[in-house]
Amino acid sequence: MLTFLRDLFSRTGAAARTVILLEPDAMTAPRQYEVQPRQLLRAAIVAGLGVGVLMVLLVLATPLRRLALGPGTAELRSLARANAQRADALEDSLAVQHHQLAQLRALFTGELDESIAEPLPDDPALPEVAEAAVELGVPDAPTLRGGQPVPAPPVAGARADTLRWLPAAPPAPGTPAAVYLAGLRLPALPPVDGVVSRHFDAAAGHFGLDIAARAGTPVRAVGDGYVVAADWTHTGGYTIAVQHPSGYLSIYVHNQRLLKRIGDRVRSRETLALSGNTGTVTSGPHLHFELWRDGLAQDPRAFLLLPPP
Repeated sequence: MLTFLRDLFSRTGAAARTVILLEPDAMTAPRQYEVQPRQLLRAAIVAGLGVGVLMVLLVLATPLRRLALGPGTAELRSLARANAQRADALEDSLAVQHHQLAQLRALFTGELDESIAEPLPDDPALPEVAEAAVELGVPDAPTLRGGQPVPAPPVAGARADTLRWLPAAPPAPGTPAAVYLAGLRLPALPPVDGVVSRHFDAAAGHFGLDIAARAGTPVRAVGDGYVVAADWTHTGGYTIAVQHPSGYLSIYVHNQRLLKRIGDRVRSRETLALSGNTGTVTSGPHLHFELWRDGLAQDPRAFLLLPPP
């Protein structure tokens, strides 16, 4: 075959070539064809160019272009820019998460200081405490700066109507009273306005206080701290928990809506949620409030300014 093609195109200047076609196994007469080598070569070149152009068009105008040539310069620049933005956002997110984890770790270990927790402005006076003391009839409640009564640490099992009060002079630094006052301020006002419908009963597995309240009533934090849980639970519905200094953890269950997220820093009496009737274990609109310290459930009645029954 190569010899035939070489002989056919050896002299392209010739006018024509005669090609005789013989069939060895047939008795038919041989057939002759006049071939113009120059025209045949031109036709082959044109056909090759046509196929080449067609292949280029297919590559450029179809998705085969990306497979053959890869992404273009503009696309590569756009991808690089998007990847840089994602990397920056991821770095910022990791920094925020690291800071929040450091805050939570310090809260749990009791090592929270100004280098970890961002400073908050001085706590304003809370007239609700003085008003509650007057309404509850707490006698002889001396005041400190700002006219605020400073309660002493509650005794386990103490009732709100038998609360004792510290003297007007501030406690000496380093004393147990000073350490106590630097932590959670107790006793505190109830987290929601309502009526106590069920008390703390550890023997029955009820580790909190139920306060019946109209749905949508603001649920307030009993002290400063950080939100360590804020999510939906099957039995408790919308639940939020706040970690306080001195190992205290307050939990608010059966809310209608949560207003804070995990990692938020909250102040005493700041609204955390709206009370409701969510969850499978509930008997009507109310707030189930729990107070834990160092992993042990506490009777909230000993830490709240509740009116006498």
